[in-house]
Parts: sequence; structure tokens; C-alpha cells
Amino acid sequence: MSRKKFLLVDGHALIYRSFFAFPKSFTRSDGQMINAVYGFSRILLTAIRNLDPFYMAVTFDHPSPTNRAKDFEFYKINRPTMPEELQPQIAIIREVVEALNIPQFQLEGYEADDLIGTINTRVEERDKTLLTIILTGDQDMFQLVDNDTHVYLPGRGKGQEDTEYDEELVKKKIGVQPDQVIELKGLMGDSSDNIPGVKGVGPKTAIALIEKFASVDGVYEALDKQTADPIFSPSLIKKLNSDRKNAFLSRELATIIKNAPVQFNLEDCAVTQYNKEKVVTLFQSLNFKSLLNFLPKDEFETTVQEALF
Repeated sequence: MSRKKFLLVDGHALIYRSFFAFPKSFTRSDGQMINAVYGFSRILLTAIRNLDPFYMAVTFDHPSPTNRAKDFEFYKINRPTMPEELQPQIAIIREVVEALNIPQFQLEGYEADDLIGTINTRVEERDKTLLTIILTGDQDMFQLVDNDTHVYLPGRGKGQEDTEYDEELVKKKIGVQPDQVIELKGLMGDSSDNIPGVKGVGPKTAIALIEKFASVDGVYEALDKQTADPIFSPSLIKKLNSDRKNAFLSRELATIIKNAPVQFNLEDCAVTQYNKEKVVTLFQSLNFKSLLNFLPKDEFETTVQEALF
């Protein structure tokens, strides 16, 4: 028996992915670029069609500084500011989500990741029969994967299919278990978020250390005990000792928050009827004619289909 699905959408990640993946030639009649709107809508509607969720929600980053940035002033400091052409597309994307009657979540001081982590945790505690599927373009979400949570990554370009990651596929993809993703980031860091890690420790060494010692704590416990192991070369010992503080800080920065004070009620996220005419009108104004066939059936169409077949 298949499980009911809760599709939890990382709006921020999909917006950026769409903006850089789809041609800038996607413009509205007034010349405004809408490539991110098109890409986001296409990815979302494709996932809805493929996964047939019972519940849905979309999370967005809040424009205010995050709590992580307050604790670590250099967090994401190397990220470029939002492109000018993307900023006005955000409101249109949220209009699409609203027209599809999908609840939206955003909270001051927190990233979309943290809202996903929190909502997912509450759902797992409330209903073990549900399978939560996180739609994102960000592999940081792999840390949330377990028996009740999968990550769904859209394919990149032609010939690459969308992939739903369970625990086995995560291990195959990155070399460690989902709950060890933050341990890996603690050692190797993450340049995209300006998470330092241990300087000079790359993915290969970090994976080997986590495979052998399971966690950042395990690595440093073995190091402090002067464990005789060929992996601890003199140069690696020096690197680990020099950046001990950064290793633990980096793990903390990479950890998705699971207790954000977000107002959430699962039943409010139940998939209900939407105003298809409103969405069609919106898509036609954006010249998204190719997406009209991606739209879910409304109540009238479903009733007719059931009567005929």
C-alpha cells in the first residue's frame, strides 16, 4: 500500500535554480524577464503530476538577516546579491503559488531550509504514515532524509531525470549517511555558504574520516587519544588541530534548524480545489501556454472523467 505524500517545497532554492537554468529570453510582453517564474512553475507542476501529493506547502527565505548570520558574521557573505532581474519575479512566483491554493511559509530570522526542517519534524512526530518529499535544488537537504522523508531533485537539462533520494541513494551520491552530512560539512566546509570547515581538508579526506570515525566528535576524540591510524598523517593532524574550533562551528552552521517558531497546521496543507480559471488567466498573461497542460485537473474535469470512465 502506497503512503500518502506531503510535498514540501524549498521555494528559495527552486527560484535560484530556475533563474540560472532557464534562458533570459523568457520575457513578458512588457519586457520583464520571467525565466524564474517559468522554471519554478514547470518544476512545481511536474512534481505535482509525478508525485500526486495529499498535502503541500511552499517555504521562502525571509529578507531579514538570519540568526546564523548574527552568530557568524561571515556566513554566506560571499553570496552575490539577488540579481536585479530576479527580484521582481519573486512576487509573480508567489502569485502562482497562491493561485494554485498552496500554503506559503516565511519567518523573520530563518531560512526556507529551517522552516522545512521544522515542518518536517512536526509532521514526522504527528503522522508516521506520511511520506514527506522535499522538492529542492539544494543537496544540503540530504541531512533530513530518513525512512519518512525523501528529497526530490529536478533533473538538470535534457536527458537528466528528476530523482527521489532515499537513504541508500544519498549514501551512493555523497559517500556518507544522511545524518552524517553535517559531520562532512564540519570537516570540508561549504564554499557556497562560506562555511569554513578545516582548511586543507577536501571531500575525499573528509569522507574517509567520517567513514572511519562517524562524526566530528569521533575524529577529534581519536586525535586527542593519539590513536595510531595511518589516516592521521602529520600534515592532517596539524590541519585538524589548527582548525578545531572551525570544525565544530561549521557543523553547527550546516545544521538545519528543526524548532523554528513557525505557525503550522498539517490539515491546512491538504490539497484542495483551486481556481483553475485564475491560473489559466495568469499563465496566458505570462505567455506560458506550454504549461497549461501541466495544470492539475479541477473538480469539474475530475467529475466528468470519473463519469466517463
